[in-house]
Amino acid sequence: MKTKFFYLVLVNLSLLLSSCSNDDDFTVPQSVNSEQSIVSIASDTPELSVLVSALTRADGNLVNVLNGNGPFTLLAPTNTAFNNFLSDNGFNSLDDVPTDVLSQILLNHVIMADVKSTDLTLSGSGYASGSATGANNQNISIYFNTENGVTFNGIANVTTADVNASNGTIHIIDAVLGLPDIVDLTVANSNFSSLVAALGAADGDLVTVLQGNGPFTVLAPDNNAFNTFLDGTPLEDVDTATLSQILLNHVVAGSAITSNTLINAGSGYTNTAATAANSNALSLYYNTSNGVTFNGISTVMSADIVGTNGIIHAVDAVIDIPTVVTFAAADPNFSTLVTALTDLTPNTDFVSILSRTEGGNSDGINPDFTVFAPTNDAFDNLASIPEESALTQVLLHHVIGGANVTSSNLNNPGNTTAQTLQSDNITITLPGSGDNIANITDGSGSSDVGIIAVDVQAGNGVIHVINKVMIPNL
Repeated sequence: MKTKFFYLVLVNLSLLLSSCSNDDDFTVPQSVNSEQSIVSIASDTPELSVLVSALTRADGNLVNVLNGNGPFTLLAPTNTAFNNFLSDNGFNSLDDVPTDVLSQILLNHVIMADVKSTDLTLSGSGYASGSATGANNQNISIYFNTENGVTFNGIANVTTADVNASNGTIHIIDAVLGLPDIVDLTVANSNFSSLVAALGAADGDLVTVLQGNGPFTVLAPDNNAFNTFLDGTPLEDVDTATLSQILLNHVVAGSAITSNTLINAGSGYTNTAATAANSNALSLYYNTSNGVTFNGISTVMSADIVGTNGIIHAVDAVIDIPTVVTFAAADPNFSTLVTALTDLTPNTDFVSILSRTEGGNSDGINPDFTVFAPTNDAFDNLASIPEESALTQVLLHHVIGGANVTSSNLNNPGNTTAQTLQSDNITITLPGSGDNIANITDGSGSSDVGIIAVDVQAGNGVIHVINKVMIPNL
């Protein structure tokens, strides 16, 4: 089911071209016939002479490649397109372009399938894979849109479609497709116009950041996602520092994470470029049991949009700054804990309390929170779950208020003692015994509680996962 999800959301090679415009600048020679190869046809077409020269000069023996069996689809820029590209990029001639770069640019115009204009589906827009190499050695994506003719990456229009060759098809275009970074691919797709506007408005010059070397993984909310998130609030009314952190919470820096990587992992946590207390990176929870979701609220709609410096996954919801409650609700390993915090303790609004992001509360319970979260197995090992009054005290015994205590803040080796919201102290001992990262002695004196995962960082605190429910001195 998971594999099917990812490959259905990718628009495959029934993609590309609508009928050509009627005002072509030139015509393909009448002598062209379908028995000729792509290279032979291009060589016989005067307005593709620069393309032929480029194929000859580039690394990779591309003339021989495109004379092969294929099938191929070649998006063929005209001489005018090449001249404009050279001028716009500061090259005096084709000879000034490094041959390895030239090879990648040309490969970005080659699709390893025979795609006719009649192969268009009702999708109207989508992505195909070129043959150039981008982030994580994946093929760079090409965005197409058929709303007004056919455009590629928002810059190249088809002028002549369906030039049939013995080993594929040529579609002639009026601009060279440069190698797109993740910003280029985002700008090209009008469904990301709200994201583009937000990146431009936020603090931190995020457009420039995402044009850097990377690699990056970007979870890109579409316009509908932004409209739902803003709920009528104009983008210009959103605090720009807050907006920057929300956007950075959609960016994993230093890694281009493919859909296959997520599927193989199943579920887990990674860090985003957003920060919380003490400049700690915010955590991001992913789960692939039913599609791919992030923090339990945002689902991948289209995966593996590859640029030179990263990979984009289009998502259907903006991922707000998470609280400790966000992660508890998103991660099914904490479902019993969530039930305990809600259904089993109706007289205490734990969800509202642990969602707080501001101090000065009348009850004295203020963020940041350090939460020691028992797994479902930990609850299962109890003889029984206590009644509400006792359970409320047990749950408060798992929270330290007013402090974001990460693993790096603990004495190692040694003991760290802290008071919980319930009022009893707990003592954390590093290193832990056996497979435990650390051991905890709870209020009842039991010292066999193990911390098994650390530093799930939220905007209002941090979670450490434990393998036994802590009991206070009731």
